[in-house]
Amino acid sequence: MTTNLSQANLSESEQQDVMEAIASISEKLSFLVNLSQEERRSLPKMGDKTRIFVQKAMEVANRHDEFLPRSFDIAEMRRAVSLYESLYPILLSLGQLHELLEDTYYAAGNEAYTSARVVYQSAKIHGRGIGIDTVVEELGTRFSRKSRKSQSQPRQA
Repeated sequence: MTTNLSQANLSESEQQDVMEAIASISEKLSFLVNLSQEERRSLPKMGDKTRIFVQKAMEVANRHDEFLPRSFDIAEMRRAVSLYESLYPILLSLGQLHELLEDTYYAAGNEAYTSARVVYQSAKIHGRGIGIDTVVEELGTRFSRKSRKSQSQPRQA
C-alpha cells in the first residue's frame, strides 16, 4: 500500500457540507426500508441474472397480460421494477463511494497510528524526566496484554 494522505484535508465546513449532502440524499430517499438480518437473508439475491430475469418477465407481462391471474397487479409490478431500476445506478455509485471512503479512512487511520507509535516509542525512550511519564504509561496500555495464566485458570465454584 503506497498512500500518502499528508496533503489531504477535510475542513469542518467541508465535512458539514458532505453531511448536509448525505442528509439531502436521505430526505429524497425517504421511502428506504431497514431490513433485519433475517429478512435480508430470506430475500432472493438480486444479481445480474436476476435483473435480466425481472426485465424479461416485465416485457412478457406488458405484452401478454391475458394469462396472468386476475388478482395480479401489473401496475404494481411496473412501479417495483421502475424503482428497482432507478435505485440500481445509485446503489452502484454509493457502493463505489463507500469503498473509496472506507479505504481512505483505513489508510488515514494507518498513517495516524504509525505516527502515534513513533511518538510513543520516542517518548518512551527519550521522554523520561520531562514530566510525561504518566502519559507514556497511559499510551503503553494500548499494548498491554492479559496474562495467559489468568485466562486459562479454571473458575472456582
